[in-house]
Amino acid sequence: MDTPRPVFTPPAPVPRTGPVGTLQLIRTVYRNPLELWGEPSYNEPWVSIEWSFAHTIIANDPGLIRHVLVDNARNYRMAAVRQRILRPILRDGLLTAEGETWKRSRKAMAPVFTPRHIHGFAEAMKKTTESFADRYADARGPVDVSRDMTMLTYDILAETLFSGEIAGDPDSFSHEVDRLFETMGRVDPLDLLGAPQWLPRFTQLRGRRALAFFRQIVASTIEMRKARIDRDGDAVPSDFLTLLLRTEGPDGLSRAEIEDNIITFIGAGHETTARALGWTLYLLSKAPWERDGIEQEIDDFMDRRDLPPPHEWLDALPLTRAAFEEAMRLYPPAPSINREPVEDDRYQDLLLPKGAAVLVMPWTVHRHRLYWEQPDAFLPSRFHPENRSRIDRFQYLPFGAGPRVCIGASFALQEAVIALAILLHRYRFDMADETQPWPVQKLTTQPDGGLPMVVIPRR
Repeated sequence: MDTPRPVFTPPAPVPRTGPVGTLQLIRTVYRNPLELWGEPSYNEPWVSIEWSFAHTIIANDPGLIRHVLVDNARNYRMAAVRQRILRPILRDGLLTAEGETWKRSRKAMAPVFTPRHIHGFAEAMKKTTESFADRYADARGPVDVSRDMTMLTYDILAETLFSGEIAGDPDSFSHEVDRLFETMGRVDPLDLLGAPQWLPRFTQLRGRRALAFFRQIVASTIEMRKARIDRDGDAVPSDFLTLLLRTEGPDGLSRAEIEDNIITFIGAGHETTARALGWTLYLLSKAPWERDGIEQEIDDFMDRRDLPPPHEWLDALPLTRAAFEEAMRLYPPAPSINREPVEDDRYQDLLLPKGAAVLVMPWTVHRHRLYWEQPDAFLPSRFHPENRSRIDRFQYLPFGAGPRVCIGASFALQEAVIALAILLHRYRFDMADETQPWPVQKLTTQPDGGLPMVVIPRR
């Protein structure tokens, strides 16, 4: 008789069982929105709530999610509260732009994220991770793996999309990312209450210095590349940065839109992958029975004499990919997708009135009792090749869905598997002492206090 495998259930807020008053709601949303949601959000296909400041609909049913994000996407715009948080940071970047501005940006960037181009980045991803991993060779004591993954994905982004030519110091960058998300990445109570825009937001005031830091990086990076284009002509790298700069003009992107899209990818494009990598290493450290199999898969693969090129690693390491995808299920990098109906809409017997807040939340959908077995447990086998067909396209949304699906999804998956293969082949990551990270939503799902881990050489 087979012995059942153990199961690890990682930390997460316990669903609320009672009503939430307005003041408590505001405090919770500001501190950590993940702690707000009650039992119905994890058990019902949808929840319709009349809060004092907004009619809110929590959409969990895959059919309803498809209706909002795909089938009737034209009737839904970005939610006002979300835009009040993100637009001061990203302005008309791809995450926040709407209408014709969004279409222009998406069209301009699409050539960079074709499979051919993404495969072309794989060797740089590999070399950058190998160089980064060298710093662990003499590690003494715990390191904050959450911060380290932010720095690694920054290095990969800089080397691939910007050919190593981003102005500024990576260490300062990591610190300022944390500061920006700690301040401007939170919901300001005035935004939640729909206060006039002319009233100053305390969160934005606190984050101005960090935002100015990013804007200066972007301006300096653009000037460096423009000078190189003027000097070297067609000899400059044909990367994301060059492509964007060459779209500038009456029929392309404005200079401001180029800056906004660069800051979107520098500030937010790497952050989501970094968080997912950190959570993956944490989950594997707490589930050694899963880690053993993944280490074996990686060792058998990496020790081959005929090691395939890195763009083939994603398909060659299904257990490693499954662990990363399960980490994104439990701790989705982008835990909330917010929309508003432009006109009244209906799905089955649910009315979605004009102007309502429609929340498609990967955080609740990914842990929903109707759609997942043992939803709170870390079970990478859900994403093993033989099981993938059981997962509805709209019950797993780490990269969103519909016209605004993340343009960098394939880039992120390839990057993550390459990074995990190199890191886990060389090192074992164990949580320090009895530290238990707590998930907090600050635009992304972050571990409060970081991820202090002990890094042990394996070979």
